[in-house]
Amino acid sequence: MTADGHNDEGARGTEPEFDPVRRTSNGRVVLVCISALLFMGAAAWAAVPLYQLFCQVTGFGGTPMRADQIPNQVFDRVITVRLDSNVAPGLPWSFVPVQRTMDVKVGENMLGFYTAHNASDKPITGTATFNVSPYAAGPYFAKIDCFCFTEQTLQPGETVEMPVSFFVDPSIMDDREADRIREITLSYTFYPMTSGPQAKVQTTKEPKTGG
Repeated sequence: MTADGHNDEGARGTEPEFDPVRRTSNGRVVLVCISALLFMGAAAWAAVPLYQLFCQVTGFGGTPMRADQIPNQVFDRVITVRLDSNVAPGLPWSFVPVQRTMDVKVGENMLGFYTAHNASDKPITGTATFNVSPYAAGPYFAKIDCFCFTEQTLQPGETVEMPVSFFVDPSIMDDREADRIREITLSYTFYPMTSGPQAKVQTTKEPKTGG
């Protein structure tokens, strides 16, 4: 007891005791947080291909639809399709459309071509992204087959023609906004693959636009 009459143990207070239940609870919280981070990382990794698939199915963001068959009717309504091409930094290719504009009847299956040339002394693999503008045309611009569906490898100095088979879906005429469209631009950008035996070739060239 202290001089003022207070209990000495009460003045010092009690020492904290080890609580195994609290420690177990903290461990569970840490485990849940780690699991959540791993799940979010896996979800982010899967989001890119899922988003691309969503865009191809819906035409969202000006992404052309992917079709399995052509329409069974062709209409007299004509839309001009403009072919555009771009090459990203790091890819020493030239990439241009063979024909820059095509007059396409609604429902008519058309075949367009691009020419690609590997100007380097190494085999290089590239992949193409694509979209159409205006965005309102995305749900009605459909591809049957396209070089952009797979990676493309060009040998040193090689030049190839790359085809794209497409049509404008007749349902565009049932859409009040899209029915006003008279011209559609189909645009591609080739990027170098960044892994594998054909790794991208470093270059200081600026982006090249072919169309």
